[in-house]
Amino acid sequence: MRLQLPSSLPSTIFSVLFANFLAQSIPQVDATALTTYLSANERSCFYADVDSIGEKVGFYFSVQSGGSFDIDYAVQDPNERVILEGQAERQGDYIFTANTIGEYSFCFENEASLTSKLIDFDIMVESEPRRMLSGQTQPITEHTSALEESMYKLQGMLANIGRTQKYFHTRHHRNHSTVQSTEARIFWYSILECLAILALTFSQVWILKTFFSRTGRRAKV
Repeated sequence: MRLQLPSSLPSTIFSVLFANFLAQSIPQVDATALTTYLSANERSCFYADVDSIGEKVGFYFSVQSGGSFDIDYAVQDPNERVILEGQAERQGDYIFTANTIGEYSFCFENEASLTSKLIDFDIMVESEPRRMLSGQTQPITEHTSALEESMYKLQGMLANIGRTQKYFHTRHHRNHSTVQSTEARIFWYSILECLAILALTFSQVWILKTFFSRTGRRAKV
């Protein structure tokens, strides 16, 4: 009995190997998405390790609730040199190249506010390996480079879409918080208005009752 392999098997194997190569050539990303809650007059720091010089570090944050939706922040390298800093910022999205190996700090400060803050933030460390075929010292072919470049462009577009989604999510959360705050103010204003009307009504009744009571006594005399 003779086995006959499908004619498309070699091309299928090549496609699988090529897809595997492209998957391995995509930059490796270590990302951390967190949510932190800062009380009044509180400072909180988070840390990320960079293993080699030239790695790209991404930092995104957004204040979801609390006060005027602003926060102070600072990013420092392992030598405690300030890379990024800002005051009373509502949202930020930054990418910088690491020039020092070690631990980078990302700090938030709520010392200038009397209200608590809820903050969403991402810390991303990305390394881009050189795009070479195993066992070769020459760059990959032009066709492969074009496909890989397209994949990098798609990756950038997906990253932009993700940032846009985060932006609209933040706007939705802030608008929802504003609506809740307005509803609470209207509720308490209505309560105070009702109490004021009741107090005014009882005071008028008491004044009229006292007035007629004194008038009646004078008439009897």
